[in-house]
Amino acid sequence: MNRKLRSLFLTVILDSRFITLKRTLAELRRKLTFRKRVVHVFLQLDDPYSYLLSHYLEFVSKRYSKVEFRFYLCQALSGEFMPHAGMLADYAVNDCKLLAHEFDVPFLDLGDAPAVEYRRPLIDFLADEHEEENFAQILAKALAVYWRGDAEGAARLIGRTQGEQAATNVRVGKNQLLLRKMGHYNCATMNYAGEWYWGVDRLLYLTERFDGQGLNRFKEPVPELASLEQAMQLKLPATVPVKAGSLPPLEMFHSFRSPYSYLALRRTFEIADAFGLKLEVRPVLPMVMRGLAVPKSKLLYIVNDANREARKLELPFGKIADSIGVGSERCIAAFYYAQGQGKERDFLHIVGQAIWSRAIDIATDEGMQIVAKRAGLSWPELKAAMQDDDWRVKVEANREALTEIGLWGVPSFKIGEIALWGQDRDWLLARKIEDMCHDGEGIMI
Repeated sequence: MNRKLRSLFLTVILDSRFITLKRTLAELRRKLTFRKRVVHVFLQLDDPYSYLLSHYLEFVSKRYSKVEFRFYLCQALSGEFMPHAGMLADYAVNDCKLLAHEFDVPFLDLGDAPAVEYRRPLIDFLADEHEEENFAQILAKALAVYWRGDAEGAARLIGRTQGEQAATNVRVGKNQLLLRKMGHYNCATMNYAGEWYWGVDRLLYLTERFDGQGLNRFKEPVPELASLEQAMQLKLPATVPVKAGSLPPLEMFHSFRSPYSYLALRRTFEIADAFGLKLEVRPVLPMVMRGLAVPKSKLLYIVNDANREARKLELPFGKIADSIGVGSERCIAAFYYAQGQGKERDFLHIVGQAIWSRAIDIATDEGMQIVAKRAGLSWPELKAAMQDDDWRVKVEANREALTEIGLWGVPSFKIGEIALWGQDRDWLLARKIEDMCHDGEGIMI
């Protein structure tokens, strides 16, 4: 699919009218075929995000009794779907440790590490129990003992000789095939009527959808989810904290092809301003231009998820002109020129809107000239700046700096020893900066 056709296709599927029609047809098909409402849940034992999700699904499944939750023991797809898998595994543990602390969910409270010696026996045990009526409860229990570091609990749960590993591999392999056939690649994911939801961050979107259908048994929010939503609220100080003046700069690693980078800009500026921090935006090339694959199913999930997040943040989104290739390179060169003019924030906002909400092709002079005018930049000077390749040295240094903190995706944030990944971690970033103002120390994650 070439760049312009891909942009047109994405613009169509992200239109609110298309989404409403798709949901209406899915619900009509379900009623005509007398099918139940079914949520397919894919969980992985050694994935901490699966553990956090399972913790909350226990409360959700009880509240929405007219919805059937089907659980699958699975493994995320590897290879092109999961670049830097080892780095991701390390980051996931540290990220979930912070999340669990904020959500008040037990995590590695019974041991310093997961019960890794029981990983394979637990997987074999779960494969044997997969057809049991109470499999959801068994899987949740297994995830809990593993991620609480409860070796004794794991031994008690297993309690018997396990089945053959070959049978386990077949079971997990079938679930992986189902995951891929349904259109995803990762675990800690839920599918309802063709739409995907990843982790506790997106669970609220699913329950809001059920609430809209009148499926909540008690007609009021699930208390545990209400607490979760409250914990993830961005809270900024009314005045700049006194100790914030001694804090290091806030670094944001940004890609012009990343919709999440675009969505993160406004709140990142707000966080930096609220704490009086110097903000350093550090552009990197898109993943595919750094030799990292982004398969079609991954791209589709990302843009659909970003579309939901944009609506929540009340940001314009959906009319897309893909900036892959020369477009991203021109944006980076233009950014450094705008930075020299003291207009980098205006440029980032306007070029982001051009790419993600106005379908302006910034790979062309016509498109970039529109951006220059709206950002208050001299078009002749900007055009000349885009011919300069000096930015490549800076971008490579940015990539190396991103790798040094154990990350490769964007947007990522670093301040002192704190490193966080994802536009939906803005609330956690603000909380950690506030902690630094109190004790002057950060936690490397």
